[in-house]
Amino acid sequence: MRVLVTRPEDDAEPLVAALAALGVEAVLAPLLTIVPRADVVLDLEGVQAVLITSANGARALARLTARRDLRLLAVGAASAAAARQAGFADVASAEGDVAALARLAHRVLDPHAGDLLHVAAGVVAGDLAGTLQRSGFTVRRCVAYDAVPAATLPEMARAALAEGTIEAVLLFSPRTARSFVTLVRAAGLGAALGSVDAVCLSAAVAAEARAVPWRAVRVAARPDTGSLLDALGGDAPDATG
Repeated sequence: MRVLVTRPEDDAEPLVAALAALGVEAVLAPLLTIVPRADVVLDLEGVQAVLITSANGARALARLTARRDLRLLAVGAASAAAARQAGFADVASAEGDVAALARLAHRVLDPHAGDLLHVAAGVVAGDLAGTLQRSGFTVRRCVAYDAVPAATLPEMARAALAEGTIEAVLLFSPRTARSFVTLVRAAGLGAALGSVDAVCLSAAVAAEARAVPWRAVRVAARPDTGSLLDALGGDAPDATG
């Protein structure tokens, strides 16, 4: 089996290794490039916990401060692992999406104990801050980096799709799915997807992917890499309709 991995390069390595262990060949097609912002000031005054919604957020936090005693709440296993790899010890994982992260914050934090700081990109998915603010938390956002979309489909991905050697495309975010659809259409390869499965991290990702005709659209049972790999193996309903 040969699949396209659309994650940014820094996030793709563990996924490629997991795919290789399953006997699946990965073709790297990063559709977003992570660009750190210059002159970011990280204000930790009055912060009781830092919210991390991606591995890139964890890495950005590590670049911006030498402190490793901060309390971190991470959206899932990958972001928690990146935080621990960067040296943060007090890390809890919501094992889900931003809604799960908000529920974790509700359970373990006190709205009156200090602010929450969300270290994130310039464009974020979901309404994490709004959800928590409605429960009495004060949420600040530190925009530490930008996820810049690719201008064209990477050449290796274009060639593999044109040759019909790709069986599935792994899509992790609505923004990535939307970008993939746009770039595939621009390359004149929309028809090639009729023999390819879209394997999506969530229903929101699948909704964007369905703008083009796939052989099947599969949605992970949970928004984590393990469930996505299960879906790749067929352990998920065909959600094309």
